[in-house]
Amino acid sequence: MNRIQSLFGKKQNNILSVYFTAGFPTLDSTKPIIEALSQEGIDMIEIGVPFSDPMADGPAIQHSSTVALRNGITLPILLEQVKEARKSVADVPFILMGYLNPILQYGIENIFIKCKEAGIDGMIIPDLPFEEYMNVYKPLCDKYDIPMIMLITPETSEERIKLIDENCDGFIYMVSSASTTGTKEKFNDEQTAYFKKINGMNLNHRRLIGFGISNKTTMTQACENASGAIIGSFFIKCLEAHPEDFLAAVKQLKKAIGI
Repeated sequence: MNRIQSLFGKKQNNILSVYFTAGFPTLDSTKPIIEALSQEGIDMIEIGVPFSDPMADGPAIQHSSTVALRNGITLPILLEQVKEARKSVADVPFILMGYLNPILQYGIENIFIKCKEAGIDGMIIPDLPFEEYMNVYKPLCDKYDIPMIMLITPETSEERIKLIDENCDGFIYMVSSASTTGTKEKFNDEQTAYFKKINGMNLNHRRLIGFGISNKTTMTQACENASGAIIGSFFIKCLEAHPEDFLAAVKQLKKAIGI
């Protein structure tokens, strides 16, 4: 069984997935960050592939990508680091998040082969067109048991949401707003209405809410309206505050969101 399926089978709500950019703050920090997140009980870990033009990312993650690329991180190095981390972190699902250009350069089936070897359990490619997913990527997702996690936003049509629900596995990534990543004090009434609308669609797959979660209020709102939350920008800021103590960074994150 895929580790994502196993997690959702064991835990119904209050799931926390945490994103960080591989190669940030240092080239060799990927493995110890994964180990620190696992040690502190984080449910799922999203490993970002740095990219020079990250269209969905706000300033914090853009900065981390710039630093990581300057540090010399590459996709092959990243996958080797994750493979090493998997030896000591057996059960936590790993999600690889990267933009289409680096994936294409690496080779589409090759990335699935190497992800399987490294212990990656799912992929997120924000700029992957759904039609291309259906024609090219879905057969590989099925072959290697590495689901493609699709994002939906308040602007995504119900028709497209149902197509995603019917043709993708893992979970659905509910983007809280149409803006880029970043932190917010709380979700507004319009965002809450969007969450409730999606919940009313009786979808087959579980949902996690991401973009804007950085405190107890937004964490609680996410868990009230989905199976849990995804946090990225705020954790990057925690890593900046504790660049040599990753356990301290994770503890700062947990304290801020009230867990």
